[in-house]
Amino acid sequence: MELTNWRWSWQSTMLTSMVVPILGIVALGSIASTSQDTNAYILTGNLVMSLMFGNLNNLASRFTFMRFAGNLDYYATLPIRREALIIATVISFFLLSLPSLLVTVIFGALFLKINLVINPLILLVVPLCVLPLAGLGAVIGVYSRTISESDSLSLLLTMVMLFIGPVLIPPNRLPSLLISLGYLSPATYGASALRQTLLAPITQRFFLDIIALLAFTLITFWFTVTKLDWRQS
Repeated sequence: MELTNWRWSWQSTMLTSMVVPILGIVALGSIASTSQDTNAYILTGNLVMSLMFGNLNNLASRFTFMRFAGNLDYYATLPIRREALIIATVISFFLLSLPSLLVTVIFGALFLKINLVINPLILLVVPLCVLPLAGLGAVIGVYSRTISESDSLSLLLTMVMLFIGPVLIPPNRLPSLLISLGYLSPATYGASALRQTLLAPITQRFFLDIIALLAFTLITFWFTVTKLDWRQS
């Protein structure tokens, strides 16, 4: 059902999810140093922006729309679990974003002159980068008073999490306070896992990243299931 909702606008959805990370790669790649380490952070940071925060914003907007359109009231009358609806929604956006993700990876590697060393474990990492903030996107969408408020909250969360921790910027260029705060953000672990599966050998840090992404996913879904009641929203 969620996929059929986008049958008329899937082209624009894919184009939108492609433009922001590509522009980010061009902008940062043009003004940053040409070191391979910095370029690796630029590429994977923009992939995190698309996977994690692009889908967060899409979920928040979608749930806000469903709330005002009365769709959530309809779903509340059916034997459908809240987490099932969230997962169905995020999967639909994730599938629509896959072509733009592939284009972004290829363009970024060519523009930044990075040699990709793709590990099959990326098939595990990419979905795990989408899930940690899915529940939070639903919460923002249900409790926001307007669609513009939902978009503003999603943008604020995106900006904060992108710039705390080594996501877009290497750790040697960040103050220690931001590096410490970065451990509280799933974006830090998603970017690290993507760097290892796209560009570098797998290290012991990879397993910490996977555990952290799973933990953030479980926590946000637990919060959603226990605290989110769209019957009273």
